[in-house]
Parts: sequence; C-alpha cells; structure tokens
Amino acid sequence: MAEIANSFSLLFDRPNEPMVSLKGDKKVLFQLTDQLLSPEYKNNGIEINTRFGEEATQIIPLKQLKTLPKFPKASKLPKDSEFSILLPAHQEMADEVIDALLAVPENQLQDLLSTCVYARVNLNPQLFNYCYSVVLMHRPDTENIPIQNFAETFPAKFVDSKVFSQARETATVAARGAPRIPIVIPRDYTATDLDIEHRLAYWREDIGINLHHWHWHLVYPFTSNQRQIVAKDRRGELFFYMHQQVIARYNGERLANSLSRTKKFSNFREKIPEAYFPKLDSLTTSRGWPPRQANMQWSDVNRPVDGVVVTLNDMDRWRRNIEEAIATGLVKMPNGSTQSLDIDTLGNIIEASILSPNREYYGSLHNNGHNIAGYMHDPTHRYLESFNVISDEATNMRDPFFYRWHAFIDDLFQRFKESPNVRPYSPSELENPGVEISSVRVESSTGNVNTFNTFWMQSDVDLSRGLDFSDRGPVYVRFTHLNHRPFQYVIDVNNKGDARRATVRIFMSPKFDERNLPWILADQRKMFIEMDRFVVPLNAGQNKITRKSTESSLTIPFEQTFRDLSAQSGNARAPNLAGFNFCGCGWPQHMLVPRGTEAGMQYELFVMLSNYSLDSVNNPDGSQKSCVEASSFCGLKDRLYPDRRNMGYPFDRPSAGAANIQEFIRPNMALIDVTIRLQNVTEQNPLNPKTA
Repeated sequence: MAEIANSFSLLFDRPNEPMVSLKGDKKVLFQLTDQLLSPEYKNNGIEINTRFGEEATQIIPLKQLKTLPKFPKASKLPKDSEFSILLPAHQEMADEVIDALLAVPENQLQDLLSTCVYARVNLNPQLFNYCYSVVLMHRPDTENIPIQNFAETFPAKFVDSKVFSQARETATVAARGAPRIPIVIPRDYTATDLDIEHRLAYWREDIGINLHHWHWHLVYPFTSNQRQIVAKDRRGELFFYMHQQVIARYNGERLANSLSRTKKFSNFREKIPEAYFPKLDSLTTSRGWPPRQANMQWSDVNRPVDGVVVTLNDMDRWRRNIEEAIATGLVKMPNGSTQSLDIDTLGNIIEASILSPNREYYGSLHNNGHNIAGYMHDPTHRYLESFNVISDEATNMRDPFFYRWHAFIDDLFQRFKESPNVRPYSPSELENPGVEISSVRVESSTGNVNTFNTFWMQSDVDLSRGLDFSDRGPVYVRFTHLNHRPFQYVIDVNNKGDARRATVRIFMSPKFDERNLPWILADQRKMFIEMDRFVVPLNAGQNKITRKSTESSLTIPFEQTFRDLSAQSGNARAPNLAGFNFCGCGWPQHMLVPRGTEAGMQYELFVMLSNYSLDSVNNPDGSQKSCVEASSFCGLKDRLYPDRRNMGYPFDRPSAGAANIQEFIRPNMALIDVTIRLQNVTEQNPLNPKTA
C-alpha cells in the first residue's frame, strides 16, 4: 500500500509540468502508454518519456485502460486558465471529473491510477487538483493517501509574486552546491498603512488562515452529482458557524487595531471604498490577479462562458425571499407546500448548496455575491479578464471585502436566531445541577497568570513542489506570522453529585466595544470566539481540570499547516491521514489567540461545564476514521457532529433575560478578566530547516 500511496501522491507534484517528465525529489517516472499522452505529446511523448527513464530511480508502470473516461465539459477549460468552484460552469466541469474518478470500482487502484493520470494530462491543473483531492478524500480505498499542502502545490496563490524569479535562481544555484538561503517575504508587501485596512493584512493574508478556508470548502463542497459528498451531518449549520467565528475573530482583530467592527455590505448598489491589490501572479495563467480600485460598484454580470449570468435584481429577489423565510420560519417548496425553517436548512439555502430545498426560488445568494464582486472589473467579459481573488476559495480571505460580504451573510443568520421562531434557552438548558466552577485561571509559559502573550514568528515553507520547470531540491520562503506562547487553562470544579461527565466550553471576547464601553450581551454574544471544547470525567467532590493550548478542539497543529507530506505517505502516521485529510480544515494553531496590543488588550474568558447527557450524540465506534483536533470546525469523518447542542451554544442566540454577560453567568459557568499582550518582537521558528 505504501508504494501505491506514493504513486498517487506524486500526481500532486509540480502541477504544470507534463507527465512525461520525472516526478518528486527521488526522480520517479510514470511509464506512459499512448492512451495516456496529452495531445501536445502524441507524436513524440513515448520517446521523451523513455529518455527521462534513463535518469529515473523508480519507474511506475501504468495499466492500459479498457475504456477512457470522457470529459466533454471539463476539457473545454484551457490549461492556462484559472479555476474556481464558485463559477457554475466550473462546477459542472468538476462534477463530471469527480463522477469519472469515483466510477472506478473500489480497490481497483491500478485502474484508478491510470484514470487519474489520464485526467491529469488532459485537464486544467487547478481543476484536476480540486477534483483529485475531493475524490481521494471520499473514496474508502484512498482515504489514507495524503492531500498535498495546497500552498506547496500552488504557491502563487499564497505568496508575493516577486518570489518566483528569486526562487528559480535559488533552485538553480543550490543544485550546484550553494547554500539554500530562505527568500524573506516582507510583512508589508501588499500596501502601506496609508490604507487603514492594511493594518489587518497580517491576519487576512496569513497562509494558515487561507489554507483553512480552502481546506474547509474541500471537505464541505456545496456541489456534486454524488449527493453523499455534500450531504454531511449539519453541513449547512457548519457553514454558518465557521464563517460566523471568522467574522467574530476578524472583528476582535479590528478592535485591537483601533478600527470599528466590519460594516456589512447590505446595499448592493453602493460604492465599495475598500481597494485591494493582491500582488499575486498565477503560475497557471502567467498573469497577475486583477486588483480592485477604491469606490468600484457591483453591476450585472453577463459571462456565459463562466456560467455566471446574474443581475442585481436577481440578488434583491433572492434576498427578499430568504428574508421572508426568516421572518415566517417557513420554507417554500417547489410544489407550493411549506416546511419549517431550521439553521441547517438556512445554511444550505444561503450558500447555496445542492441541498437547498428550492434553488429556483432562493437562488444562490452567497456564491453569486462572490462572483459579482469577483468580476467588478470585467462583468461582461469584454476584456477577457479572469476573476479576482474574492472568487477563489484559496485566496478570498485576503480581500477586505470578503469580511464585509460575510458580515451581511452572517446578519441573515443572526436575524433568524433573533426571530420568534428560535426560542431563547431555558434555565434547564443552560444549567448543570450540582456542578459549580470554583475558579478559573490561565497559566502561561512566561509565568504570568491570566495573560496571553503573542509575538511575531518567521517560518519557512518549501515551494519546490509547485516550482515548475526548475531544478529539484527545497526552495524556502520565509514569512512572518502571529504566534503565542504556550499556555494552559486550570479549572477547579466542585461536583456535588455522583461521578459524571461534562462538556467544557471555553470562549473569549474583547471586554469593551469600539467606544471603550462594556458590551450589551446582544452584541457581545456575536463577539465570543470559541477557544476549546472537550469532554471531561468529574469525580464526586473537588476536581481540577487542566488543558493545554495545543489540545484545542478548534485547531490543527502548527506542523500540519506547514507540513511536508512527501515523506508521510505510507509511514506510521498513515492511519491518521484520513483524519488529517478531513480535519486539516481546522483553524491554524498559531492563530488561536487574537493579537492583542502592546499595552495589553482586555478580554473576558468564559468557561462553562454543560450537562453531557444533553450534549452527547450516538456515534458508532469508528475512532480510526476520525481525529481529535479541529472537530469544532470540521466535524468528524463519516460520523455525526460531536456535539448535540446548537453550534455556538450558549451564545448562538439572544438570552431571555440577561442584559450583559455578568447577568448570564450561572454556577456551572465562570467569567474572568484576561489580558492579551503583544510582544512586538520577531523570532525564528525553531522548526525551520537548517539553511546550510
């Protein structure tokens, strides 16, 4: 299995290089047959492939296919075009490819490998990468094959375009014995602080945050002909919750940078003052990503070639219909009947996914908002321009407008949560009789109590797997990101009843709003960010609970954001790779703690021990198919979401009587003041490779 897993992993390598050439650092060659040659290599491909074989350390023979898959739609996307799953035409192409790769019978891995090679040589590399990743993740016989780190495969979506000429030079001279010195990306490469939104660039342009968003949408696609790929447990609610938490975290960062909370984009015809110049070039198209000038406006988009034909009147109509469903608590079905609205259905309606109960009536509000914003510079295809960064799941969190659009989307969800159709929690739903929290404290590795310490770190990422047509060997780019000192929570609990289990829920929020006033709970509940959620056994009497920051249910370990998977396929970690492929969509560990300020920003830390008998779900035993980390945002593979409560509980809806957080607290809850202090220093990551 290790050898075949390695063969599949090599299909991620250098996506723009032809399959006739060597793959991977170990110079592996796929032995192509006539049927597996792309049109441009039909005449001499076998001869070239054979010549490369003289340098190969390993040759992988490929099985002759009895019937070749047909890609009438997918083959229309030129190999030098950008791909985005948000575009309807590209969705149809992806559905076609995914269907073909899933149609190969299970455990016929040689047939699957040849089919995947055929798809790779004939299709757009970004389209292939997306479909291939989805298929590996959802086939039982390939779930242990690692999904390659997208930032390593398509680095141009994540790092300054200036890097690549330097990177090729580094690869060339290093191949001849020169030391591999990292290429340093400056922190302020997209703008200056003359643009106030640039204060947040360290957060928006973080590689880990953008990888999180790309990977989440890979695990939770909104379209497929294979319904089981989309219809995962509570995926509509998870769409709401993950993006709501992103907005809450972003707003906390804005307050730390002396900015107000992000303003929702609710008037589709107003000018957009926020400009964005991404400074990214595509290695697929050999063109720069289009920027957005300040004060541009939405307009009708008429681009049949991309499947995007949408007017602002369409957006108004879909919005009205969704607002009607929220107000009435009822969903109109295609046959004219109605059904009650819940948060999961609303998520699938707004996004919209194929699970939307009435796509014709409710449209695709969220996705088309991204598309209209993505084509503001060329809405009619007059200038043959591609979309900008907001129409690509791997790049759209870089753009300040992403947060304005999602503030509007989140407001729709919050209006539902605040409507009469969602009742506030009763005391019995919030309390945990007999369980009292005596004290809570945060212990930092710096020795300070109730203080989180953040700082800047420089980490290296190897670009060589995405650096087509250059010498082999690692090429490191060093970028600066936020990080925090390790810490742990210490919670003292008195259990007055029998031994039992409880769910510990930890949230935090800025203590004051942008006017430096205490929050009303109606606003603060939307600012609370989840930090951790875990189940603990409670003995009768006194209990001391300790929990390390690195154990958070929200995050993936630092090494998994910046990992090298080439050595991991087939090794002892392989049983966990199905879990990683699924749970890799977690929040990056280095961004768990908000930035804070140098003077120290005041936050409130909320801890709750909820009644486990009301939290638990009946999951079949299948721990080998799940992962511990990142379940808050990712759920569990092939299982129910591991918490029966509403996502965001207890802050997902207004309180019945509490005006502020202090009035909300019950004996099984605690609230303490904490400080987040930014130490404005930059340290080298000790895990960075030695550069000699």
